[in-house]
Amino acid sequence: MSDSHKILAVHITDRMKDAAAVQKVFTEFGCNIRTRVGLHDVTGDVCAPGGVVILELVGPTTITGEIAGRLSAITGVEVQKVEFVHGAA
Repeated sequence: MSDSHKILAVHITDRMKDAAAVQKVFTEFGCNIRTRVGLHDVTGDVCAPGGVVILELVGPTTITGEIAGRLSAITGVEVQKVEFVHGAA
């Protein structure tokens, strides 16, 4: 079992423009992504231009930082990190 839960929340402001670049990073680090959940607003047949992807990651904390850095380098993408350490007080 992992000693922590590493989570990245990825906010994409223009999904149509940035989806390919974001997906390229996701694919490159696919073996480190345990869970991926995408959220965006839908009204009728119209999808919101922005959205959020939540990633649960496995592997060393350095990988989390590398993925976050690569995603943050994409214009219009913001990344927030959360880590829950098991056994922490």
